[in-house]
Amino acid sequence: MTARVAVLFTGGTISMQHDVAAGGAVPRLDGAAILARTQGVAAIADVVTIDWGRLPAAHFSFADLLDQAARLRGALADPGVTGAVVVQGTDVMEETALAFDLLVPGTAPVIVTGAMRNAGQDGYDGPQNLRDAIRCAADPAARGIGAAVVMGGQILPADDVVKVDTLAYAAFQCPNDGPLGQVSEDGVRLARRRLRRPRLPRVPDAAVEPIALVAAAMGTDGALVRAAAAGGARGIVVLAPGSGNTHPDVLAAAVEAMGRGIPVVLTSRVLRGGVRPAYGFPGGGAAWARAGVIMAGTLNGPKARLMLALALGAGLRGQALQDLFGG
Repeated sequence: MTARVAVLFTGGTISMQHDVAAGGAVPRLDGAAILARTQGVAAIADVVTIDWGRLPAAHFSFADLLDQAARLRGALADPGVTGAVVVQGTDVMEETALAFDLLVPGTAPVIVTGAMRNAGQDGYDGPQNLRDAIRCAADPAARGIGAAVVMGGQILPADDVVKVDTLAYAAFQCPNDGPLGQVSEDGVRLARRRLRRPRLPRVPDAAVEPIALVAAAMGTDGALVRAAAAGGARGIVVLAPGSGNTHPDVLAAAVEAMGRGIPVVLTSRVLRGGVRPAYGFPGGGAAWARAGVIMAGTLNGPKARLMLALALGAGLRGQALQDLFGG
């Protein structure tokens, strides 16, 4: 029996063509038009099309992601639907994949895909990526992998996938644990399973905002953290050098914020390795951990911001927040 796969079309480069007046690519193609360019889908699965919109991914809001996730949960409530695919822009794909990991529980895979070339360019990769994504969502082997990005034939888990190139076809990588596997015309081949998938106790009605993302660089003091707290931030994510090491004043400002009931998450700006309590000097990772901040592990700053916003929306506080981030 042919599998059924729900495909949510939201826009992105895969839907775009060059517009002379705009001076660049703009969204034009709806789901039907993209599917018409994607040969061989009927042999893989029956597609249930959901045309959510034609929006650049850089324009997404938390409300948009919550609405998209609700559409996915509705589609997957049908026991005849094997999995789901989200077609979108690549700009914030690593964040949206994590959002769907958190907001669409269950064993049905949610596969996020798009294109690095628009529909008017030579080498348009959208059809191949979409075909691969549908094949992955339809394959029983993919059950239980949660949300994943499928681009360039690789299956990349939501918690580790990052965009590392603005132009290359192989723009997405998993710097810490590598891809889950590959997808091709021969099917899905999984090399490993995820060790841990973050879970919320419930799907939030809304994200808690604003969550400030503060980058700490050489010479940075705690002024930006204090400004975020004074400006009404409901949470603060600090993007630190190395394994989570900052000037002592950045940590002092974070402690002040926590004293006001504002949760603070520490992440690393380094692509691989994450934060850890390795250094005990003032402002070092061990000092941050002793102060009670949430250590984000290998999650990068944007992902930690998203997870914190959704977790607070789901009512998590204190140790429950620490546990969600793996601390």
